[in-house]
Formats: sequence, structure tokens, C-alpha cells
Amino acid sequence: MATIDIHTAGELPVWRRPVTLLVLMAAAMPLAFATWTALLNNFVIERAGFTGVEIGWLHTVREIPGFLSFAVIFILLVMREQLLAVLSLVTLGVASAVTAWFPTFGGLLFVTFIASIGFHYFETVYQSLQLQWIDKKRAPQVIGWLVAVGSGASLLSYGALVATWDYFDLSYNIVYMISGSACTLIALYCWVAFPKFEASPQLKNMVLRRRYWLYYALQFMAGARRQIFVVFAAFMMVERFGFEVHEITALFLVNYLANMLLAPLMGRALGVYGERNVLVFEYFGLVLVFLAYGGIYYFGWGVILAASLYVVDHLLFSLAFAKRTYFQKIADPQDIAPTAAVAFTINHIAAVFLPALLGYFWVVSPGGVFGLAAAMAGVSVMLALLIPRDPEPGRETIFSGRLAAPAE
Repeated sequence: MATIDIHTAGELPVWRRPVTLLVLMAAAMPLAFATWTALLNNFVIERAGFTGVEIGWLHTVREIPGFLSFAVIFILLVMREQLLAVLSLVTLGVASAVTAWFPTFGGLLFVTFIASIGFHYFETVYQSLQLQWIDKKRAPQVIGWLVAVGSGASLLSYGALVATWDYFDLSYNIVYMISGSACTLIALYCWVAFPKFEASPQLKNMVLRRRYWLYYALQFMAGARRQIFVVFAAFMMVERFGFEVHEITALFLVNYLANMLLAPLMGRALGVYGERNVLVFEYFGLVLVFLAYGGIYYFGWGVILAASLYVVDHLLFSLAFAKRTYFQKIADPQDIAPTAAVAFTINHIAAVFLPALLGYFWVVSPGGVFGLAAAMAGVSVMLALLIPRDPEPGRETIFSGRLAAPAE
């Protein structure tokens, strides 16, 4: 397989360029992961008898590979990021395909852990490759389009589920096998059809720099807050309102249709208004959404509001790529890969204990779980306000900008 410098890759046919590879990867991952997510809550309740306690433990196990994402740095000593991304997709696809073969608590923990290795290691190197392969000026718009592609793939998965689940009386095993196999086949195509792309040399050791502290803090809070949405928002729809597979999938379908249509606009807005304003908007919106989630339990608000909040919640989370472009602007090029791995680990520090802990809290006070998420989003608002309007190396926060010595 030929090696091509990323700066000359524009001379290749469109179907062999780096952005095309990023598009295919963006489409492959959700085919497996989105289907797994759509079926999970119904599968574990119907086939394995899960309660909030077991679902909390399942997601804790699922997040352990994310916490260990720093190990990517050591894998990159012997393997290129591009190849690791492909192999991670294959791992995710195969593990997702066989999920229904393990309808027990222990079996689901095992297969979920394997799928999670593929998912988290893919996401780590995929985000790194985006920042290395896409020019800074075009990054907000291009990443917005990549988000739209991923949403489109999820939309395809969910649309097929809604249209065929009841009509063909599908089984969990058939759907998991089809979606996981599709992800695997696309990954194998990416392996054989594209050359090796060479970008800026990356450091092959742990990178923790003081000047990136705000990026680390944003990642930590995002990871802690995300667990509540991922673990308990959809679980609430099934447990409290009795959503069936085709109904919860229809809700996911609306989510990703909105994302597919709006993500390019979000990327354009990021380019106009900057990371600070976009992230403040996201986090303040999440404060309101999580408070409203709590109100569903305390005041008995209905299913229509719950479903609407779920869509708004998902849309706000899709603005999270603003953190990536913020880091791209302040980072040394050689720091991108190792910092992506370290940041993914930081993002998952809370993830290894929070789902299980909150699973027990959920049994006592579901509304309190969402109140805690609102408080976390409030902390994120304050952190986002520390981002300068024009971040760059030496101006990573509003404090570093004010303290920086004037240019001579």
C-alpha cells in the first residue's frame, strides 16, 4: 500500500482522498453502534431482566476501554493511526454482530467490553486524524459535514428498524448481525482501497501540558455529564413510558434526522461565532434540558415533553465538536495524537464509576440524577466562559491571553 503525504493527497481521485476515507469511517461506525444503542434498553429488559442497577454496571464496563484510551499511545509505537482506526471498526462491528448471542448479565458485560474497545479506540484515533488531515480554516465546516454523515448512517439504521421491526417480526439477533456485518465490511474496504496518508509526525509518549488545562477540564465535565444522558435518558423512555423497540428507534430517528440537517449549519455557526459562544450556548441549553428532565419525575410532565427534550438534548450534544476545533487552534501539531488519547481517558474518568453509582441513585431518585446533570452542565458553562474569543498557542484561556507579554 502506497504512502501519500497529506499535503499532496488532493491530487488523488476524489474517492481515494483523506476526506473520503473520513466520510466512510463516519458512516461505518454508527451502523453498528447506533443499532446497538437503539436495541439495547429493550433487549436488556426483555431478555436479561435488567433494572437501573444492571444497566448502570453495563455502562460502567462499557466505559472502561474509554478510560484506558491512553494505551493508544503505546499501540501507535507499532501501528499507524489509520490502520488502528480500521481494526477498531472491525472489532466494533464483529462484537456488535454477536451481541444477541449473550443474553445474560455476564455475557452482555463481556461482549459490550469488546465492542467498547473497538468504539473507543476508533473514536480516539478518528478524532486525531480529523485534526491532522483537515485544515484549521475548514475544520468547523468539514467536521460539521462529518457529523451529518454519521447522523445519516444512524438515520438509515433507525429508519430500517422502524420500517421492518414489526412488519417482518425481526429478531434481535438478525438486526445485530446485519448492522455489525455492514460496519465490518466498510472497514475492510477502507483498509484495501486507500493509501497510507502521512501527516505531521506525532509524539509517541504521554503528553500532559499545563497550557491545555482548560481543554482537559472541559473533557472531564463532558464525560461525566454525558453518562447521565447516554445511560438514563433512553432508559427512562422505556422504563417510565413503556416505549417499545420501534418507538424508541423512531425517537432516535428523529434525533439523527435533525442532526443530519443541522450539523452542517452548526459547523458554519462555529466558524462565525467561535468555540466560546457555541459551547456556552450548548451547556446553558443542557442546564435547562436536564432541569426539565427532573421535572418529568417531580411534577408528572408527560411523554411528549420527554421525547422533545430527548431530541433537543441530542442536538445540543452534537455541538461538542467545538471542543475539538478549540484544541486544534491551541495545540502544537505533534501533540494532536497523544493528547487525543489522554483527553479521551480524562473524558472517561467519571465514566468508570458514575453509571454504576447513579444506577443505585436512580432507584431512589430518578429526578435527582438529572438534577446532578444540570449542576454539571452549569460548571461547564463557567469553564466555557474561560475560552478566549480567538484561541491560539499562547492564548489558550482568557487568563493566558491577559498575562501574555506583548510582542516585541
